[in-house]
Amino acid sequence: MQVQLRHNPSFSLARCFLQPNEPMTVESGAMVAHSAGIQIQSQAQGGIMQGLRRSILSGESFFVSTFTAPPQGGWVDVAGTLPGDIASLQITPDRPFYITRGGWLASSHGAQVSTQFGGARSFFGGEGAFGLQAAGQGEVLVSCYGAIDVLDLQPGEGVVIDTGHVVAYDLNMRFELRRAVQGKWLQSMKSGEGLVFEFTGPGRILLQTRNPRALEGWIRSVAPSS
Repeated sequence: MQVQLRHNPSFSLARCFLQPNEPMTVESGAMVAHSAGIQIQSQAQGGIMQGLRRSILSGESFFVSTFTAPPQGGWVDVAGTLPGDIASLQITPDRPFYITRGGWLASSHGAQVSTQFGGARSFFGGEGAFGLQAAGQGEVLVSCYGAIDVLDLQPGEGVVIDTGHVVAYDLNMRFELRRAVQGKWLQSMKSGEGLVFEFTGPGRILLQTRNPRALEGWIRSVAPSS
């Protein structure tokens, strides 16, 4: 699978070029268009129980669509729900990634995406205790709200990130969840930051420049009350 990004970073669209008879998996509803002859099959990946785990625990759709190119090859266009960017993750057997809720968009053949427990720290950080683990060998596309920012940390290098801005991270990294102002809950709340993730390299982190939770809060504040 070869990926060409267009209209980024505000309204990114990913065109995935497939070799003859090559399949790819796509989040339900993420397809925008495809070339003639593409075959589509939608099913609960891994069976009904795995589909339920994906839907209930990780916030993804119950069904996953498989697009397979005809003998002459083809392409599939995919896009995220919110206005923003798309990024590609190169997955290898020794470097799996964790993808936060709602971030997964599509995967090439050979990359497996499954429900993953992110730990109680993720739950109390407001991101949900479950997300997705991308493993195997291949390419995974993730979407975000706003633009994608990539941080590559060197060994021992640290960074502090608001929980709502994390899209994906290298599972080999060390991280912890803490108050934005260490040891002072009231000061953290007054600062408007609340909880943050502190990562320590080496590894890669993908951020989104806008926070979906902040958008949800703003919509609630201006929506007419019933």
